[in-house]
Amino acid sequence: MVALGILIPSVQVRALAGQLVIMINSPRINFTVAAVHEAALLVQQIQHELVSPALTKEDRSPVTVADFAAQAVIAKRLADQFPEEVLIGEESAAALQTESGRTLLPAVTQFVQRCFPEATDALVLEWIDRGTGDPPKSFWTLDPVDGTKGFLRGDQYAVALARIDTGRVEVGAVGCPELDIIHADEHRGRGTVAVAEVGQGAFYTTLDQQRAWQRLSVSDRTSPVDARLLRSVESAHTNSGAIGELITVLGIGAPPVPMDSQAKYAVLAAGQGDVLLRLLSSSRPDYREMIWDQAAGSIIVGEAGGRVTDLDGKPLDFAHGRTLATNRGVLATNEKLHDAILQGLDQIGA
Repeated sequence: MVALGILIPSVQVRALAGQLVIMINSPRINFTVAAVHEAALLVQQIQHELVSPALTKEDRSPVTVADFAAQAVIAKRLADQFPEEVLIGEESAAALQTESGRTLLPAVTQFVQRCFPEATDALVLEWIDRGTGDPPKSFWTLDPVDGTKGFLRGDQYAVALARIDTGRVEVGAVGCPELDIIHADEHRGRGTVAVAEVGQGAFYTTLDQQRAWQRLSVSDRTSPVDARLLRSVESAHTNSGAIGELITVLGIGAPPVPMDSQAKYAVLAAGQGDVLLRLLSSSRPDYREMIWDQAAGSIIVGEAGGRVTDLDGKPLDFAHGRTLATNRGVLATNEKLHDAILQGLDQIGA
């Protein structure tokens, strides 16, 4: 497991391999970064080795292997570091015990063995199932591969891990293997790890750790006309028609930027986008977001100076099980544009 220094205010500075590494005395944030970094590198290896041009559109086996391998690795790391703490993950080992799932289990185990040589099929199933159950008051939540289709296309995807206490995200990190946070319009980059802790700010480095940790800060745009809007690639995840109406009402000049996964949060936190929207699809008006899809990214934007609410302007409440049951959609902005976007959403009835 890689030990990483975290760039945080009012801490000590020391030289390491020619870089300035600023250390923070926080076991949780250091664990979060190290676990996400390790899982993101593993998922990237799986993507490079299993996804090929010959893969059919119906074959999701590479991302399935990546999902389960990443959850097993992070669950095991959490059990070793914080044995009493609970993980709420997206996956359940039951899927690997079906007739079709059993054919993938050996591949999952082989990839997990790159991090834990002692892993067996039985242990991998046990580690994955540490992510099942109901959330208590304090817990960790994990999306092992956020952005399934981005993973299969070779576009953006992320490993996202966060800790929640009493409905509030305390620590969160996203690992985005294909993202260059400064050149977000490029499909492939050096990879990015972004992290935030309540009251400490948000920071990022490259996945290869060749760049010193740097502070994230949202843009200072104040006019909706100039806003750069980030949205999901998949139409089922949002309402493309309503986004078009909002653009017209507010006079936004640039077309929305489609991007998979919580990589959008990292881009927004870096000031490379201004607005992130998760509108309710007209086909699923009662849909509520899963907690692991929003937790890590939301604290990164918030600690970078942005604002994250639902479409009604209410803070996201992570205290209601596996979904944001009391929230409708998601709006994240650089804070300065937030009220204007809320007013525009109200105008179009979104």
